[in-house]
Amino acid sequence: MSLKDSPSDQQLHLAALQGNIDLLKRTIDGGRVHIDSQDKEGTTPLILAAANNHYGCVKELLDQGASPHIRRHTGTCALFFAAQGGFLDIVKLLLDKGAPVDIPSHLSPLQDGGTPLFVACQCNHLAVVRELLGRGANIHATMADGATPLFIAAQNGHCKLLRFLLSKGANENQIRKDRATPLWIASQMGHADIVKELLDAGAQVDAAREDGATPLFKAAHKGHVEVARSLVNHGATFELLNNGESALHAAALFGHLKVVKDLVAAGANVNLKNKEGQTPAELARDAGYDVIAEFLMKARPSYQTTV
Repeated sequence: MSLKDSPSDQQLHLAALQGNIDLLKRTIDGGRVHIDSQDKEGTTPLILAAANNHYGCVKELLDQGASPHIRRHTGTCALFFAAQGGFLDIVKLLLDKGAPVDIPSHLSPLQDGGTPLFVACQCNHLAVVRELLGRGANIHATMADGATPLFIAAQNGHCKLLRFLLSKGANENQIRKDRATPLWIASQMGHADIVKELLDAGAQVDAAREDGATPLFKAAHKGHVEVARSLVNHGATFELLNNGESALHAAALFGHLKVVKDLVAAGANVNLKNKEGQTPAELARDAGYDVIAEFLMKARPSYQTTV
């Protein structure tokens, strides 16, 4: 593969970057140019044109034999950048010319391994996602950390896209390497609409990450009131988790009064002690949340007896 080391190659890169189709054609017609010349990052003219939504330049380069398979040193290819930008016409053109639909963006174990489908999901380009899946993209593919396209959609709060992925068979309970599920990440991020969609699709309400934290625990920890309510309504546990804490402990420790009140109203045990032997009220008091501590103390069941 030629490096971009000649004036003609440099001119070709500039034309592709700027979308100057006339200059691009003249440079190619000059005959002293490498159509797939790469700069020091491994970028080709085709990648530049695709990344900047220059359809005419992309078509001309492909017609002149440019390869859609070449990746930059980071592992990203022309299709990846077109998907990232939401450039549907360029995505279609690259696929028509043989671009691999599931080419991963990694050339070493240190890179994330996301495919064009992942970046389209991350950037909420539903039309591109639909096209990629229609061309055979693997909806169950995973990144280096085990995240799926559905996980990425849930993490970024793209509800319409997530609903589409579910309709195409995405697994709502597929775990990341740390055992986090799409519901877990949506709960942590506070995406109430996503949480509802996943629960309605059958997501396991108490599926915990490897550290023992459940979706409700994370919602309580972050103070996401609506998310916590949805999880409670679907039967999320109030009990002590494998991490030695409960959702009520998390809400109390981090000062989320509304979540505390909701959990208590739903039946959470205010006397439950964590692995350190502390109640939610004691945690709140130690953290300086006196209002929460007082509320929890008043919510304790009365053991007074009458004579």
